Amino acid sequence: MKKITLLMLGLIQTFSYSQTQDLASLASGKNIGMNALFDTKDNLYGYVSLYSYGNKDKKTQKFEYVILDKNLNPVANKEFEAGPLVSNYVGYVDFKGQIILRPSDYHYIQAFAKDVTAPVSMVIDPKTNTVKPKVYYDYQEDGQFKEITQPKSFKEERKENRAEKKEKGYNYVSAVGEIKEGGYLATEYNDYGRYINKNSLIKFDENKKEIWRYSYNTNGDKKVFSDLTVLERDENRLYGILRKVNDDDKTFSLLVIDMKTGKELSNKPITGLSPDTIYNIDVLNSGNGRIDNDKTFDDKIVLLGRNYVPKSDRGFARLMLDKNNYNVDLKTLNYKPDLSNHIPKLSADGGVENGYYLQTKDVYFMSDGSVGILSEKFKPAGQYNAPKTTDLVYVNTDKDFKVKEVQVFEKEKSKWVNSDYLFSQYLNDGKDVVFFFRDYQKDQVTKEKKWNLFINTIIDGKFKQEVVPISEKDNYSVTPYVAKEGYILLREYNEKEKFNKIRLERLNY
Repeated sequence: MKKITLLMLGLIQTFSYSQTQDLASLASGKNIGMNALFDTKDNLYGYVSLYSYGNKDKKTQKFEYVILDKNLNPVANKEFEAGPLVSNYVGYVDFKGQIILRPSDYHYIQAFAKDVTAPVSMVIDPKTNTVKPKVYYDYQEDGQFKEITQPKSFKEERKENRAEKKEKGYNYVSAVGEIKEGGYLATEYNDYGRYINKNSLIKFDENKKEIWRYSYNTNGDKKVFSDLTVLERDENRLYGILRKVNDDDKTFSLLVIDMKTGKELSNKPITGLSPDTIYNIDVLNSGNGRIDNDKTFDDKIVLLGRNYVPKSDRGFARLMLDKNNYNVDLKTLNYKPDLSNHIPKLSADGGVENGYYLQTKDVYFMSDGSVGILSEKFKPAGQYNAPKTTDLVYVNTDKDFKVKEVQVFEKEKSKWVNSDYLFSQYLNDGKDVVFFFRDYQKDQVTKEKKWNLFINTIIDGKFKQEVVPISEKDNYSVTPYVAKEGYILLREYNEKEKFNKIRLERLNY
């Protein structure tokens, strides 16, 4: 069998340990995916690899999971059945230590056409290596609390919603989830279509008995209403931003609720930034979807969002909440003048040269409150041109959210699909960070193009970069992937030859 080789130039100093696992040999089904599993503290738990055996009958498919530990050792596997719509799963670890397989792709059109239910998540108990469908919970307007093992079909639910809306003028909406400290937390509201009201947060004990209820937006309408964005929750407190809207007038406050009693501990006004900036502080999107733009430490919560001003996106805003005294510190970092001195031709809205603009790819939060922002120069598709990307730009800030250092990584132009930026990992208990990207570059000596892996560390505020050449041969592809701290995983794949190997390599940084 043909093999993937890594060029040895510079490799000996960087990779000094190797362990491999052939995913294709772990089960007899077709491997349909693998992803890393992280616990609730963002520590790597291991990996889950999934296999499909196709349709068992018209209503049932068969799958198998294989759980690998951080060292790629198989520790558990089991076959399970699912409905006809799901085609793949993504795994994660919940606060109970269970592994949840969430359907990542299923056929919506078939669900509506055939009047079947959407696929449910599967729950793996690692202690017993058992798997079963996830149980969901429903809280109803009449106070009934029940478990749901078989959700309603799309058609059935739509029919009931239409009937309820016709009878009451609104749809009652609720969502319930288990919480780590025991019991359940629910949200509820009445949905009138163009507005909602009678919002509540409700806490229940383990026996589904209501303990407390926090209500807001009681009489909301199209012009006068309030809404709550929950930032973080622990066993003692819930932290959120409460927005009150009266036509064009918008005000914000930091709402802190006692999780044991439901009483307000704080309701301090938040001012100093535009309403759009405060409202969107909890959302930061990249070209590939939503970015994890917040991090919780023992004593604070840090969020990064865009600094919105009318008709222009002028940079970033950082919110830092002190969990002890509930003080909110807001800082901004604008493209002009904060970054334009470091990045040539940078305009006030993030534009750079030749129609490119800075698109945020990832953010990194350090325990002192400093933030790293990684962006990429991106050019949207035109009428006759494909979307393109070039250089990566890393902005390192200090604890006061001022620019400390800007690194520009020159990168070859990529078209259509951009997978140059790979992933990041926190190091040393979250004090430091390493991020990885790759680029298809021409060798200055041989003039041949090859993949280079760039390993970038920020340790004690100091930046360092290692470059590792990766050579691909024949029809094999190599994709770097996240591994335990101090390591990287290389995924080697060839579908025709059923070669699907993962290799764990040590990094010496």
